[in-house]
Amino acid sequence: MDRITGVQLFMRVVEMGSFSKAALELGITQPTATKAVAAMEAHLGARLLHRSTRGVTPSEVGAAYYEKCKVIAREMDEASNLATLMQSQVGGRLRISSSVAFGRRVLVPIVLRYMREHPEVQIDFSLDDRYVNLVEQGVDLAVRMGRLADSMLGARFIGTNPWLLVASKAYLDAHGTPTAAADLSAHNCLVYSSVQGDDRWSLKTPSGDEQSIAVKGTFRSNNLSAVLAAANEGMGLAALPQYVARESMASGKLQAVLVNHSLPSQEMHAVFPSPKLVPAKVLSFIEYLQQALGGKWWLNF
Repeated sequence: MDRITGVQLFMRVVEMGSFSKAALELGITQPTATKAVAAMEAHLGARLLHRSTRGVTPSEVGAAYYEKCKVIAREMDEASNLATLMQSQVGGRLRISSSVAFGRRVLVPIVLRYMREHPEVQIDFSLDDRYVNLVEQGVDLAVRMGRLADSMLGARFIGTNPWLLVASKAYLDAHGTPTAAADLSAHNCLVYSSVQGDDRWSLKTPSGDEQSIAVKGTFRSNNLSAVLAAANEGMGLAALPQYVARESMASGKLQAVLVNHSLPSQEMHAVFPSPKLVPAKVLSFIEYLQQALGGKWWLNF
């Protein structure tokens, strides 16, 4: 029997004046209760209880020990109540992690709106394109793109992130506009190197066939903003998320290429340290994300 359960047993024996009644209440046998208290006495080197035919009473040491145990029990109850309250209420500090481009362009306005609607929540928001260990770094929730690897983490689907091919008019005027997926191999392609298989672009043709095209080019980066800047400068074709390319397309700097083809959309997930006992503040923010990233969400950022 662990020490906390032993203390609880001792207290009930004192309060009820009986080993058998305390044992019955705690769902154990009387011999088990008697042995547990005897083990406590041996550990402390003092007699805690006087046993007689009339019942059980605390010794002088036992009475003092009982008073201290009541204080401990009260503190434990308060700690349990605090933990339950913090788990069930939306409040406190919420630590969020995201990639740089998505976090800066999309999540920042969502987070600020959420904070205005939930002033009881304080946000600690970190942006990093490197993999973040949620447990080691104390992160409550991370937004991750792409198919998730099997893990012990909890996860909720929050939406999809569509991609498209774009280029500037100057580049297309100088090098021609591709009309088929195979044409990409002859173009200078700006590669985003953080995506697995970045040197091969997969497209679905108008007939529904999947084609994987090996691409090459003079510029590659692990930063989407850098790839966007290169495309804006007419350096080549780029595969970009629609939320990244939207402003440049709206201003006329970029235009969509191979519009009758489609690139795979990325799944977006909210990931958190454990699938069990998820705090209310995490669930609340996930629900907010799911609402904000529904439909054609990329048109709003």
